Amino acid sequence: MKKKTQLIHGGVFGDEHTGAVSTPIYQVSTYKQNGVGNFAYEYSRTGNPTREALESLIADLEGGHRGFAFGSGMAAIAAVMNMYKSGDHIVFTDDVYGGSYRLMTKVLNRFNLDITFVDTSDPEKVAAAVKDNTVAIYVETPTNPLLKVTDIKEMKNIADAHNLHLIVDNTFSTPYFQTPIALDADIVLHSATKYLGGHSDVVAGLAVVKSEELGEELHFVQNSVGGILGPQDSWLLIRGIKTLGLRMEQTEKNTAKIVEFLENRDDVSTIYYPGRPDHPGHETHKIQATGFGGMISFDVGSGERAEHVLAKTRYFTLAESLGAVESLISLPAKMTHASIPRERRLELGITDGLIRVSIGIEDAEDLIADLEQALDS
Repeated sequence: MKKKTQLIHGGVFGDEHTGAVSTPIYQVSTYKQNGVGNFAYEYSRTGNPTREALESLIADLEGGHRGFAFGSGMAAIAAVMNMYKSGDHIVFTDDVYGGSYRLMTKVLNRFNLDITFVDTSDPEKVAAAVKDNTVAIYVETPTNPLLKVTDIKEMKNIADAHNLHLIVDNTFSTPYFQTPIALDADIVLHSATKYLGGHSDVVAGLAVVKSEELGEELHFVQNSVGGILGPQDSWLLIRGIKTLGLRMEQTEKNTAKIVEFLENRDDVSTIYYPGRPDHPGHETHKIQATGFGGMISFDVGSGERAEHVLAKTRYFTLAESLGAVESLISLPAKMTHASIPRERRLELGITDGLIRVSIGIEDAEDLIADLEQALDS
């Protein structure tokens, strides 16, 4: 089955009881049992037909054994981290979403989960960071916001050499462009709020595991902790995923034109986009993904100028998040990555003048004209 067909027909298609083409929203908390222990569903924290349809769909799209839906991307990450115990060590991508950094350094450190942040685009640094108590390698690729590329197969080689799990955050590429489990990753994560939902109307997180054993472990955590996605949001996410292929293709076409525009600006000092031939990791990304996506970061020289640009755009909406049909613009240093200390941000390359844009599906000429007038002003 081709990917666009799978987006429509993967997982649970429709409702066999009524013939409904769209999976029904089962807005229910509990279920009648036919006898003690004789039931299809017991309680909606444990399982819900609408959520199950979504979980089956994302498992199919990622090529995994089992999928899980959570109330947010952060809830999905936290659930995966809850599979580990006090004293365990995880090697973590350094250029990571600010919320992930905050979770690891401000919350999970209270439970003695040991984290080392490493540039995972450099396999030697990853291998050097592995310790006797290391249990997993956690990778974002491409990263947020500098679009660094990590070689997933190289990470898997290191993980296998030390009997570790490989966890990949696939939010930026989506399963339409990249399927880490096909490269032997153990767990894949998504902030489904972004491209998978695609319409700025749902907050959700998804996880997919490669094996039955990991599936049992993560379901135990999901059911025990209870950060599940509700049926209404599960239905919205299924609907959003149906058009993922069309949206990703149009977004990438628009992004290529906007990158070309930025490359011709003397007042833009650095452009981060994995589709540029001179972008570090460009060739690696070409091997492990089929598209470059719609995220661009670029430096305009100072925080003051960056804020001025953000204030002047009309079609780029100043907002947190990404991956929607509408184009969004943000200042990572003061928005998505504000929880990371400034000295750490500068060390990573997240400057005060760094702007991050998420390209939508509007007309590319309008988007270019909007950026042009904002930069010129």
